[in-house]
Amino acid sequence: MERMVLSTAQKALKVNLNENIYGTFAEIGAGQEVVRNFFRVGAASGTVAKAMSAYDKLFSDAIYGKEMDGRYVTEDRLRKMLDHEYGLIEKRLDRTDHPKRCYFAFANTVATINFTRKFKGHGWMGIRFQLDPDKEPNDVLFHIRMKEEEASLQQETIGIMGVNLIYGCFNIRNNPEELLKSLYDNIARYKMEIDMIHFEGPEFEHVDNRLMSLRLIQNGMTDAVIFGPEGNNILPAALLYKKNILTARGSFRPVTKVNMDMVRTSIDAFTQERKVKKDKLVVLFEITLNNLKSEGEIDEQDFLDRADILCSLGQTVLISNYQEYYKLVEYFSRYSEERMGLIMGVTNLHELFDNKYYRDLKGGILEAFGILYSSDLKLYVYPSQPNPNDPIETSKDFKIHPRFQPLYDFLVFNRRIKDIDTYDPEILQIFSRDVLKKIRRGESGWEDCLPTYVDQMIRDKHLFGYYPHTEEAEAVDLSSED
Repeated sequence: MERMVLSTAQKALKVNLNENIYGTFAEIGAGQEVVRNFFRVGAASGTVAKAMSAYDKLFSDAIYGKEMDGRYVTEDRLRKMLDHEYGLIEKRLDRTDHPKRCYFAFANTVATINFTRKFKGHGWMGIRFQLDPDKEPNDVLFHIRMKEEEASLQQETIGIMGVNLIYGCFNIRNNPEELLKSLYDNIARYKMEIDMIHFEGPEFEHVDNRLMSLRLIQNGMTDAVIFGPEGNNILPAALLYKKNILTARGSFRPVTKVNMDMVRTSIDAFTQERKVKKDKLVVLFEITLNNLKSEGEIDEQDFLDRADILCSLGQTVLISNYQEYYKLVEYFSRYSEERMGLIMGVTNLHELFDNKYYRDLKGGILEAFGILYSSDLKLYVYPSQPNPNDPIETSKDFKIHPRFQPLYDFLVFNRRIKDIDTYDPEILQIFSRDVLKKIRRGESGWEDCLPTYVDQMIRDKHLFGYYPHTEEAEAVDLSSED
């Protein structure tokens, strides 16, 4: 059944009329835009225990403590605000006087668009709340990037989204995915981007935040999300700002020795570059949304299987909606002007120079490469040898349409394309798709194609449809793999 969407005023009033919801509002940077909606509709005295804005940095530091980096629009600042304000509720409100009330503390810290309009604005928003007065509270917090061209419009959108968050947490119970969608109630998607979200607490014990990151992309709330080796969601700006970014795109279904060799050898080559600093290096394993949909609808367990293995190997994972490489590089360029690198096989190089991917651009492939190389970018090309008797193909053997040959020659001449020549020749015939078929069919030999311990992890957790080779496994329908 489709959820009925209430107006912002209706949501605020419904919260105000619920005598069991009571808490505080702390808003920094864009005015008291959220709490204003609750005051406007009336009956706010039953909901609002306190509303405040600490605009002055000295006042803010005195209340929440100083930030080591001197910044105020950060996740750390938001968490300090939630800790402080929720702590005051518990300290100042005697539970015996409010036995049935569920407490909450809402907070945001926001920087709206600047006068020159070069900085569009961003912020953090979150809530700590109870759904039962006898239980520990829960947290929902997220990062927003604002896209509207007027500060007043951004402030209005922030106010609506804050109401959506508070209403959703108390009224859309046990359904975090629907709660996530509700954040955009009465807001056009183009106005605001959510590029990181985090759920925690007793009500969200079953929530995998990596899966919620995926939902951000599926719901059109953002085009890329990142999570780290511990499975924690990472704000892209915090990870990528002014960094040397090296990215490998693949299915990683499962990750193989070839994938790891591609990354290892590319890191060696990349870090030898004069413009690359090892202490600023960020390596990303990228999976595109299109790749996750390669067999139709996204299989959530398949996605988590890939993520579990990459995280266990200590890798940082990027999930993106950027099928074209130039869009990926354009995304990275939001955060860094330092040298970047893309790792690809020869097959991917063929796709990069295929004009069909650029038909939506007025300038076609030339416009795409103009975007690609407006940044300081280098391609690292891993060789291909599908069969042992085939010659090894590198970028030097690359066949290209005569129209694009001058462009290719220009990039080679300027050393923007580099062959990886320190590869392991013994593993060139390993392909993820072949390994996956063997795993699902219960065939032997797939273990030797994977990095150390990955085969054991697949066995122990029964990843990618693995079954112990028994009569039961042989009875599994494998027709879809043929």
